[in-house]
Amino acid sequence: MLDIDPERAPSTPRDAATVIILREAGDAAEVFLVRRHASSGFMGGAHVFPGGKLDDADGHPALLSRIRGRTPEDCAAALGERDPSKSVALFLAAIRETFEEAGVLLAQGEVDEATRHALQVGETTLVEVAEAADLHFELNRLVPQARWVTPVVERRRYDTRFFLTCVPPDQRASHDRRETTEGAWWTPADALAKADAGEILLPPPTRRTLEWLAERGRVEDALSLAASRPPPLVQPVFVDDDGTFVLALPGDPLHPTQEPAFGGATRFVLEGDRWTSRDGRVG
Repeated sequence: MLDIDPERAPSTPRDAATVIILREAGDAAEVFLVRRHASSGFMGGAHVFPGGKLDDADGHPALLSRIRGRTPEDCAAALGERDPSKSVALFLAAIRETFEEAGVLLAQGEVDEATRHALQVGETTLVEVAEAADLHFELNRLVPQARWVTPVVERRRYDTRFFLTCVPPDQRASHDRRETTEGAWWTPADALAKADAGEILLPPPTRRTLEWLAERGRVEDALSLAASRPPPLVQPVFVDDDGTFVLALPGDPLHPTQEPAFGGATRFVLEGDRWTSRDGRVG
């Protein structure tokens, strides 16, 4: 899952959106994870939240008449960013990727599976789908949770906005069978246990988010906390700590930013091909 070179000139991160799809399951929350295709050039074989790059078409003017629940200015305020045009495009990218990769449509209206496939492979666009199905996008169903920027030493870099959304308990979801090969609903605790047992791979942002969700418990608690503050900026840094490969997060003694982005673990340690979370402030 790594493609790092400390001598490589840093590339400019591409804007992206990731959606943490939650549903209530009794007294707990469940989250939908997809497994990226093993041949993928980025995080191949790992379990992640649905998401992808921002496309130019996500900011098409024709889509703006179809947004509900937030204005572009509201989107910028929720993300803690200055550009309303880019901010609303990121919300729309999150909705598009959620439909493409999980089959969950955060909009008023219905779209069939054949159209979903056509959107995935580029045979149609979100504008065309929206106009044909008379879709209205429900931006208020997305709550920004965090912003992760890929470390400068990696070849492929992304500036990814993480969003939370809540769907009904009986919501069905399915992986796209193109970029992803599996999809499953798990509680955050179960997903973390599977990773600890070596059954699945979790990239550090996914794992840290699952830990954050496990600490919250219920969906409404996660949504309330995320909505109560600007999404924290997380810019991890790679450090060679006496021969141990460490990914340090804000708040860790090895990170230049001493204010934690979240409570709990402040670093990841690479053990074989797996990342283990640790609190670098202890021991």
